[in-house]
Amino acid sequence: MNDKNRTGAGDPGRRKKMAIRNIREYGDEVLSKKCKEVSEMTPRTRELIEDMLETMYEANGVGLAAPQVGILKRVVVIDVTGEDPYIMINPRIVESSGEQTGPEGCLSLPGKSGVVTRPNYVKAVALDVNMKPYEVEGTELLARAICHELDHLDGHMYVEKVEGELQDVTAEDMED
Repeated sequence: MNDKNRTGAGDPGRRKKMAIRNIREYGDEVLSKKCKEVSEMTPRTRELIEDMLETMYEANGVGLAAPQVGILKRVVVIDVTGEDPYIMINPRIVESSGEQTGPEGCLSLPGKSGVVTRPNYVKAVALDVNMKPYEVEGTELLARAICHELDHLDGHMYVEKVEGELQDVTAEDMED
């Protein structure tokens, strides 16, 4: 490993406290733009990832894409278990199959839900926080989250795929 790849992430003296970022809401033009690929891991990108995780957990979400916090980079964080986050840099879906139809919501459209059909299985490739390639396979909620978050990177939101009308939901509805 050369010095250019070192970020100081393990050095507590160089780490700053994670921050909750403002989540951009439906109608914000940044959510309709295509994101740029990440070519190298910088301290700024590492901070973005840490902030995205903190923001996602604070908002009780299972996924968050960089444009949702106003940054047009191809970065996504997903955690459907609350314990095992995926950090996906420059992700792309390479395989999908099956079908699932169910309610879907988005942190950028709070209080709303809609029925969306997505693949029941996806395989995606991405770079991890160390810019090393990896593959992730997911079914059900993980497959849905990968598709949903990767749509954000290309300027799309789930409302474009909703079958029928959007429904009003409360926090209690989402916990059921």
